[in-house]
Order: sequence, then structure tokens, then C-alpha cells
Amino acid sequence: MDVFASKIEKISSHPTVWEFIKLAAIALATVAVVLIILKLERRIFKKIIADKKSINARFLEDIARVVIIIIAFQWVLMSSSLTQPFGRVLFQGTAIIGGIVALAAQPVISDLICGLMISSVKPFDIGDRIELEDGTAGIVKDITLRHVVIQTIDTCQVIIPNSKLNGMKITNMSFHTHIRSIHFRFHISYTADVEKAKAVIAKAVKSSPYTIAGKPNGDEKEYGPVYFIDSDDSSLILSTTAYFEPVRPSEVVKSDIHTRVKKALDEEGIEIPYSYMNVVIKEEKEKNQKNEAV
Repeated sequence: MDVFASKIEKISSHPTVWEFIKLAAIALATVAVVLIILKLERRIFKKIIADKKSINARFLEDIARVVIIIIAFQWVLMSSSLTQPFGRVLFQGTAIIGGIVALAAQPVISDLICGLMISSVKPFDIGDRIELEDGTAGIVKDITLRHVVIQTIDTCQVIIPNSKLNGMKITNMSFHTHIRSIHFRFHISYTADVEKAKAVIAKAVKSSPYTIAGKPNGDEKEYGPVYFIDSDDSSLILSTTAYFEPVRPSEVVKSDIHTRVKKALDEEGIEIPYSYMNVVIKEEKEKNQKNEAV
């Protein structure tokens, strides 16, 4: 028993043991502090993003988190004589290590740089409705150091790398505007009452819960009027412009208005023409040809 106690005393008196205990204590304390800081940082940026919905704030949040973790890691390494040599080498050799990391992680670096460019130029912001040249369309939900998250109309989350998105043509339906619009064309028959059809269409568009008054008229705004703009071989063509808020999916607005206009025209007995072909069979000619053959 005395031998065991003496060994414990000898080990505990060794400077390396105390340095290790010191390092472990500092590491635990640093982790606790970092977790608190990250939690506060998340609350601060969450409030900023909620107020402004800015991709700058969201991107800076990720950068700040990485910087905090790197500083904390370097602090722990430099706090003990056991790890100071490694910390100095790591700190002094940052350029060399950075070059090695850059070669090994080119896609990550590319996404990071493109993310910085997107954040600085701001072709879109969080909450904007955008459409990419590949047909992907939806609302921007988030941006990170590596990718942008777009929520499509069917609530799918499409994750696109920053480097890929940065090289695409982007159509932003919400850019510096609070109102969007869609142009509609409706066909009615030549026998229909044009003025009645115009009134029916206007009423159907106004009845939609998605449309708003958006056409400037002096100091006020009004719903888009219905025009008789053209005709083709089988119909008269009426048109109007519907205005709606940027947060509304255009597909939902189109579907609702087309449905309402179709139902309203049917109820009022206004025909929506369709293309058709009359086939005339000359039976008498065919009968004569058969007789001649006999």
C-alpha cells in the first residue's frame, strides 16, 4: 500500500502531469466559453437576419463562427508548454499549410470565394424569389460558406454550390420591387359579347386572393384593365395584367386566375373556342368511281 501511494505521489509531482491537467482544464474552459459565444452570436445574427433577411449577415455569421473556433483552438495550443511548440509551428507555417489545404480543397475554396462574391454583390437576398437558367425556381431560404438553399414550389430544398450558382444567369422576381405581375391572354368566340367578357374577366381576376392593385393611376393603384388586343382564325383575344406580391409563387397565381376565368366564362355562357377541322366525304363521287370500275 505504501509503495502504491509513493508511486501516485511521484507521478502527481511530475511537472508534465500538472501541465497536462492545466491544458485539459484550459481546454474545457475554452470549449465552454466558445459554446456560450457561439450561442450569443447565433442569437445576434438570427435577429439581424429576421429583421433584414440579408445574405451578408448570414454569410458573416458562418465566417465569424469559423474565426472564433480557430482563435480558441490556437489559444489552447499556446496556453501550455506541452503544445506551445506545435502551436508556434502551426501559427508560423500558416502560409505553407494554407497552400497545402488550398490544393487539397479547391472546390471548397472556390465555393467560399464565390460565396463572398455573392454576399458582396447581392444579386438576391434571403426571402427573394429567383429563377435560374437551368429552370430551378423558388425562394432563397439560406446561404452558407459552401452553398445556397432554394425552396421550390413543392417545398423541396434545392442545395446549389456557390461556385455553380455564381456562374448562372439569375432572374430575380423580387429585386428592388414589392410587386410582381403576370400578363394573361384569354380567347373567346367571335359571337361572344366582348364588353361582357371583359367585365367577367376583370371581376374574376379581382376575386383572386393572390392579386392586388398594382397599376399606377396618379397617387393610387388599380387592378389591370382588360383589353381586346387581337384576333386569330377562330377567336378574339383579350388580355390583362395581374399584380401580386413577390412572396407568392407565380405558378399558384396563374393556376388560380386561369381556373377562376374559365369558370366565370362558362357560367356566363361565353364560349372559349378551340381549333377543329371539318372533314367532308363526297360519297356520290366515290359511288361513281366504283360504277366506272365495274
